Amino acid sequence: MLAGWRQRGLSRCIVIDPAPAAAGLGGDGVEIMSSPEAVPEHFQPAAVVLAVKPQTAAAAVPGVARFAGRALTVSIMAGCTVARVQGLAQAAAVVRAMPNTPAAIGRGFTAAYAGDGVSDAQRGLCESLLTAIGEVAWVDAEAQIDAVTAASGGGPAYVFLLTELLADAAIEQGLPPALARRLARATVAGSGALLDATGDDPAAMRRAVTSPAGTTERALAVLMAPDAWPATMSRAIAAATARSRELSR
Repeated sequence: MLAGWRQRGLSRCIVIDPAPAAAGLGGDGVEIMSSPEAVPEHFQPAAVVLAVKPQTAAAAVPGVARFAGRALTVSIMAGCTVARVQGLAQAAAVVRAMPNTPAAIGRGFTAAYAGDGVSDAQRGLCESLLTAIGEVAWVDAEAQIDAVTAASGGGPAYVFLLTELLADAAIEQGLPPALARRLARATVAGSGALLDATGDDPAAMRRAVTSPAGTTERALAVLMAPDAWPATMSRAIAAATARSRELSR
């Protein structure tokens, strides 16, 4: 996220990291400090971004309360509700957001939910921060963030797993491991790029690749069987959504 903000001409920014030497994020208007107490009292940020694990929220978040109360607070902590963030950070204006790892190259997808205390100007500021790392969509109900976490937040891991399995299956059919891994990576990356470039419906693109009575049709008959990918993906997203709801309790 910080890399995307820098590319857009970030103004002064303070990053709080318990191990500032290891962070390697300083320079270009970015100051790294080891604790909230090290931040000057006169510093008044327009936005506070909470990027910590939800399991550490109770210990980490109260330290920034003296800044969050006067600023927009953007939380990317999975499972932490707006109400919980408001309580921990003493913040009136909270946006709950869920980006995914392609944000590291500016190709992320972030869904966001604005709490009641967020003004139009603060919502615009949040959108500017989040569009620096990819696409942004707003949801109307906070509960929808749980499904976003399951489908988009965890989505890259599912794609990486597909790449692993594709390579493993190719090796089973006799391809050298190096070639199998290379073709799996290129196939998944290229297909994603094609999907993005065309904007076409993925189901239509799948059908276009599938020649009648051909090899792809034979493979898809296995993958699209009722007890195969359709059911497995449904169960996987349901399980991840349920876990996100558990974390919010």
